[in-house]
Amino acid sequence: MLRKTDPRYTSQREFCLKNLPDYPLFKVISAIYEVAPGVLKEQGKAKNPWPNVDAQSGVIQWYYGVTEYSFYTVLFGIGRAIGTLANLTWSRALGYPIERPKSLTTAMLEDIAGIK
Repeated sequence: MLRKTDPRYTSQREFCLKNLPDYPLFKVISAIYEVAPGVLKEQGKAKNPWPNVDAQSGVIQWYYGVTEYSFYTVLFGIGRAIGTLANLTWSRALGYPIERPKSLTTAMLEDIAGIK
């Protein structure tokens, strides 16, 4: 659980609410989303508990036939690798150390690099 709902979770939840509201696995995850934070707060287990995006993405993957658990780790890794590669590319291009970047627009990066 996270301190606030991940925007990716929210987006994927909205997709499921629109496209597969009656899918049994989505109903389970939806019920957990609606009930678990209140229960955990009440029990003092977490101050501000919210679900991780992997719970929702797993529902979508299962719905579309990705039912091999070992694929989930690969898909998770690919997403992380793409973000790391983008960060590495910009850090090398601009001569910065590797870091976890904040959101930057292309215009901001062009300004930093002196590109107009």
